[in-house]
Amino acid sequence: MNEKKDRTEGPVVLFDGVCNFCEGSVRFIIDRDPKGTFRFASLQSAFAHERLPKHGYDPEVLSSVVLIENDRLYAKSGSALRIVRRLRFPWPLLRGLMIVPPFLRNFVYDFIARNRYKWFGKKEECMVPTPEIRKRFLG
Repeated sequence: MNEKKDRTEGPVVLFDGVCNFCEGSVRFIIDRDPKGTFRFASLQSAFAHERLPKHGYDPEVLSSVVLIENDRLYAKSGSALRIVRRLRFPWPLLRGLMIVPPFLRNFVYDFIARNRYKWFGKKEECMVPTPEIRKRFLG
């Protein structure tokens, strides 16, 4: 396989690149994903702007961590719970929250998403990953 194909295989996490909370979430995932399963791109990236419309989402209005896995898009609490199942123990235990109805999970998710800039702040530009994890980021 060529290197470009290898970089885009597997699940991709799309995140708000200027949100401090979202950047912290990406670092959390990276630190607990020793196999390097996840790839990352900001919602502001060309990668996101190309992929999201194919799934019926507008990248300009989406305020959620998004997971694209097996050509399916998961957003809000569904994406978060699908992500934790692949992290190092004990985080997969949170997958049990799937029994909570989505409207309740997403109510909490949306509340945090609406307040993330106020509570955690935002930056003028996307995070710059270290050279060792840069290969996991897509343009």
